[in-house]
Amino acid sequence: MKMPIVSAEEALKVIKSGDKIYVHSVAAAPQYLIDNLVKRSDEIRHVELYHLHTEGDAPYTRPEYEGIFHTNAFFIGKNVRKAIDEGRGSYIPVFLSEIPRLFKQKIIKLNVALISVSPPDKNGFCSLGTSVDATLAALDSADIVIAQVNKFVPRTLGDSQIHSSKINYLVPFDAPLHEVSWGNPTEIEQKIGSHVASLVEDGATLQMGIGNIPNAVLSVLGNHKDLGIHTEMFSDGVIPLVNKGVITGKYKKKHRGKIVSTFLYGSKKLYDFVDDNPLITMLPVDYVNDTSIIRQNPKVTAINSAIEIDITGQVCADSIGYKMYSGVGGQMDFIRGAALSEGGKAIIALPAATKYGESKIATHLKEGAGVVTTRAHVHYVVTEYGIAYLYGKNLVERAKELIKVAHPEHQERLEKEAFERFKHQYSQGIYTYK
Repeated sequence: MKMPIVSAEEALKVIKSGDKIYVHSVAAAPQYLIDNLVKRSDEIRHVELYHLHTEGDAPYTRPEYEGIFHTNAFFIGKNVRKAIDEGRGSYIPVFLSEIPRLFKQKIIKLNVALISVSPPDKNGFCSLGTSVDATLAALDSADIVIAQVNKFVPRTLGDSQIHSSKINYLVPFDAPLHEVSWGNPTEIEQKIGSHVASLVEDGATLQMGIGNIPNAVLSVLGNHKDLGIHTEMFSDGVIPLVNKGVITGKYKKKHRGKIVSTFLYGSKKLYDFVDDNPLITMLPVDYVNDTSIIRQNPKVTAINSAIEIDITGQVCADSIGYKMYSGVGGQMDFIRGAALSEGGKAIIALPAATKYGESKIATHLKEGAGVVTTRAHVHYVVTEYGIAYLYGKNLVERAKELIKVAHPEHQERLEKEAFERFKHQYSQGIYTYK
């Protein structure tokens, strides 16, 4: 079969004013296609781009392209945060598990999908590499698919394989994928990691994000046995545990023995690890993050973070007051899935205070802050000062638990504010803080 191999300039000519374009996610963002797209800025207007979190440059968000490109982020990364804050982009709140539905049901009608793939194999199949997530639904729904064919894209297995006949234009351009390297966890992060790890049981199925706190958790799981992974994303921290035989997936009921994910992000070591590795199963996010799938695995332990949490357990994870910072993501998908799993644990882990010394445990959320995870969903909250268990507790009991793990410099103030908030209950002499 003759492959439709063309230059980026020729392929991108199909994009016209008013088009809606999907951009591949995270490390798979096709930077060469993106850079060549903005070169057409004097020929097109009102082009909308839709994407999850992406790594690398996002030149379409620059002030000089206002009115030409407008980004719509399902999750806000550092590269688009300023543009969204200044009105050159928008945020779409949605559960990560439901993004594919927006494309499949034509709620968002995509004209073009820009993706990254590995070179075709002898049978004409390419791999979506590090990100399947909503991208499989996007390329199935878009009128035209343009792929940057990149030898650095690992050939991951699972549902990441697509035949080149599904691609309208193949644009060869090799470039290393965007990488991230995490420094050593701080003392605070290590303490949080140790507290979280103490909640992880042998045979548990883990969901965790990427960053220093998840890495800190993974770093102290070396003596655990037969852990499994079913997660929306993972990074380098799982590799030592696989090599040591800690991660086996022996007790998983869905995809036993496999590490299941929908995207991944890390170093070249990680990308080499997943390349043609039958241990790794990359699947669409509407499956991976489906609560009915998640709950079938045993002891699902979901570890998620937050920007702030109030003393009743409401979790803000997407904004700082009115300022949008990240997104809903898959937190609720996994928090609920873990809670419904037999022996599951839903965990929110965060430092007790910001780098400026402000308490992350507050009497009430900031004005404008969004509740991503409700007070009814949270089971555990972990800081460097310990573990608060909220499940089954009333509002006053929750406040007491959370204040115990708040930063000591803020505990007295929080106690006074909690008393003022709940004093009608305290007046009955039922509750005391001490």
